Amino acid sequence: MIPSDVDGRTDPYNAAITWLGEPLRRRDEGPLAGRTILVKDLIDTAGIPTTYGSRVYADHVPERNAPVVERVLDAGAAIVGKANLVEFAWGVLGQNEWYGTVHNPVRPDRTTGGSSSGNAAAIAAGLCDLGIGTDTGCSVRLPAAACEIVGLKTRYGLVPADGVFPLCPSLDTVGPMARTVGDAAALWSALAARPVPEPCLDGRTIGLLRRAPNLADGRETETSDAAEAWVRRLEELGARVVEAEIPGPRANIWPVFDHEAARSHATTFPARADEYGSGIRAKLEAAQRVDGDAVVEGYRALLAWRGLEPEVDLYLSPCVAIDWPAEDADEPEVRLPLSSFMRWVNLLGWAALAIGNLQLIAPADETVLAAGLAWERG
Repeated sequence: MIPSDVDGRTDPYNAAITWLGEPLRRRDEGPLAGRTILVKDLIDTAGIPTTYGSRVYADHVPERNAPVVERVLDAGAAIVGKANLVEFAWGVLGQNEWYGTVHNPVRPDRTTGGSSSGNAAAIAAGLCDLGIGTDTGCSVRLPAAACEIVGLKTRYGLVPADGVFPLCPSLDTVGPMARTVGDAAALWSALAARPVPEPCLDGRTIGLLRRAPNLADGRETETSDAAEAWVRRLEELGARVVEAEIPGPRANIWPVFDHEAARSHATTFPARADEYGSGIRAKLEAAQRVDGDAVVEGYRALLAWRGLEPEVDLYLSPCVAIDWPAEDADEPEVRLPLSSFMRWVNLLGWAALAIGNLQLIAPADETVLAAGLAWERG
């Protein structure tokens, strides 16, 4: 947990687990040429330590790059290190018992959000240009909102997740993080192997969400009028904004999350439970007790809900509807209220773009990126 050296500068935000002495690059040309990128340490990099944020894999050095790493190297990017994260990417704060807390350059003493914490802090602090993060319930968008940068939760299955340690494979996604929508779109293009969409808000109908969908888990979701602050500008750019609601799933889907998380760790937990941090250990212990019938019903509800057809072109909401917690807050207390407006998007498998705390949501990446580019360019 000693600050690493970055081109002669220190890393006071504890944003990386590993900084490379020499950037890793494959070619000097391409759409990402000249751009530096920090890869979340959940994603395999050949010959570079990849810890998954855990003591269990402290000495793990992959033999192969994950496909997303191959794609950014082919696009000309230079990888400068591996970003700090919540252990095994399961948490909403920038805390890690083994590698230390990531500090927020924009909101001192407030959380960076999790779990792609180091990516967001490094980008916000100017330690790198771009980041590859992962998002299973909020983990790209929450740190982007906390650190006032841009993050895209990609549509489920669009960007390959091979070579990424799984948390919940039915929800896991890989996505770009950057200081601008334009930069995020360029990185997305490399990750998804698709062209950057043209900016577009004119003629779009946007549904304003004041309440996150009820997830049938016995808990009332958060409400917020924060998105009203963005309505006028959206309308000036040609969009029509209407009140909207998202109907929830017919049954609780969270048993699916617990079931898949337990399976992801089956080779090391509970056999090596004492090597896990206390936070994730408690979650995995609870996951061992998930009811089988509830898991089956959860899968049925998940598949049925993913057939939902939106009534508008895209939706608008805040990423976060509560005050920003302190960086040393108790994670179990804030996990659900902090992620309420984001985690439902993973259940549906849709795309969501965070521009700071502004969140644009739609079934397709191109839709939210086109809207975000139009928002940014004005």
